[in-house]
Amino acid sequence: MAALLYQILSSSALVSLGLYHMVATTRNHLKSPQSYAAKPYHPFPLSSSSSSSSNHHRLRYLQLYAVIAFLMVAVAHQTFTSFDADPLLKGRTPVHRFTSLQSAASLFLFLLLTLALLLSEWAPSVLPLPSDLVFGLAATLFYLQCLVSWGAASVQMSDLQAKCDSVSGRISAVASGLCVVLACQPRLFVADVGLGAAMCLQGLWVLQTGLSLYVEAFIPEGCHRLLDVVSGVEGSTKCDLDESRFRAVAILDLVFLVHVMFVLLIVMVTYAVVSKSVGIRRLGSYEALPNAAPSSDHNNHIQMKALSGTQA
Repeated sequence: MAALLYQILSSSALVSLGLYHMVATTRNHLKSPQSYAAKPYHPFPLSSSSSSSSNHHRLRYLQLYAVIAFLMVAVAHQTFTSFDADPLLKGRTPVHRFTSLQSAASLFLFLLLTLALLLSEWAPSVLPLPSDLVFGLAATLFYLQCLVSWGAASVQMSDLQAKCDSVSGRISAVASGLCVVLACQPRLFVADVGLGAAMCLQGLWVLQTGLSLYVEAFIPEGCHRLLDVVSGVEGSTKCDLDESRFRAVAILDLVFLVHVMFVLLIVMVTYAVVSKSVGIRRLGSYEALPNAAPSSDHNNHIQMKALSGTQA
């Protein structure tokens, strides 16, 4: 039960962060498309009536505070679960401890990056962090998280857990690539929205992982949880037959495509709602002509006709 609650908490955090990033990115792009540039984080919007108070300055970084809190919980959870024995890993050696500590270390690096970003906003003269450097560091950490997930999948004897870890690693690899693109091309709006969509997709897949491994109603037919693994650590769900295993992996592939389509729907709905509330500005450097322009053009046309008639 504790493992499922952690999956639900992680899913809620990732989906909320991805949605907030997509809404803020779309809003900034629609308000000023010509001066738009991707940002590692977006300050929390507050009313201008409290702009002189110190609380307003603190609440601007509400997103960073939330990320720091969730990362601290994740690091603590991965550290504590590293002491659980997992008899389903290859060789019956303490592999689970090492994979959990690797995951905790990668999450701790994300925590350090978030703290550094918060410090750069509080005291820019102490630790100035340009956006391209932050995106470059985030790309490195996402790729490291991808390697950790793939490494955990390679030592799993549970095919369901290995499949879930492998897909999670692919999503992290996509997020890493998008961060590299934003570090090189910060004005690329599609990549910025895609980063928020990747976080939403990762959150939905974390929830799907918890349901597929720890909830009996969502475990594919032919697979079951092992009752001797009391703590519910990774690998506690097994498939007895190869046919059941292949069927379960195919079901997870289908479910992943459903999650991708759902995230695409979220992106389109988010863009439609934000564009309706903000309004779309047409690109271009021209301005509307004054009302007197048509009359002056008409007079010039009449004078030119008169001159041409005189010359004839």
